[in-house]
Amino acid sequence: MNLVSPVIVGIIYCLLMSLIKEPHRRRFNAIMVGGAGAAYLSGGGFGPWELPFVALMAYVAYRGLDSWTFIGIGWLLHTAWDMAHHLKGNPILPFFHDSSLGCVICDPVIALWCFRGGPSLIAVVRRWFSLSRTADHAHDHASGPS
Repeated sequence: MNLVSPVIVGIIYCLLMSLIKEPHRRRFNAIMVGGAGAAYLSGGGFGPWELPFVALMAYVAYRGLDSWTFIGIGWLLHTAWDMAHHLKGNPILPFFHDSSLGCVICDPVIALWCFRGGPSLIAVVRRWFSLSRTADHAHDHASGPS
């Protein structure tokens, strides 16, 4: 399995979520983490134990409506659930054996972004470019005429 692809998927997820303005971004992500909690229900390998996990994730998602920290916790809980399913041989996508392992790699990327407060990565990239242009412009003026 390519270990870089799930990281890229996590970054793309965060970039796409950056298109949503706050506070809607946080609320939408709370809904997403709640949905992730139910991802294994139809084919879950842990039988009735899937239900308490869904309930836990619903609670975490509810708390995530007002807290990026809870959304990050939800993604880490989902990471642990993905690992358990991967080790049991019951992947999230039955037709792709390593799909749960991919989630194990991807979900912490999203969680880290959430623990940072779910900032707009688009705004971060714009700031980097404007700072680099400002630094280049200051450097050109400091060099003086040639």
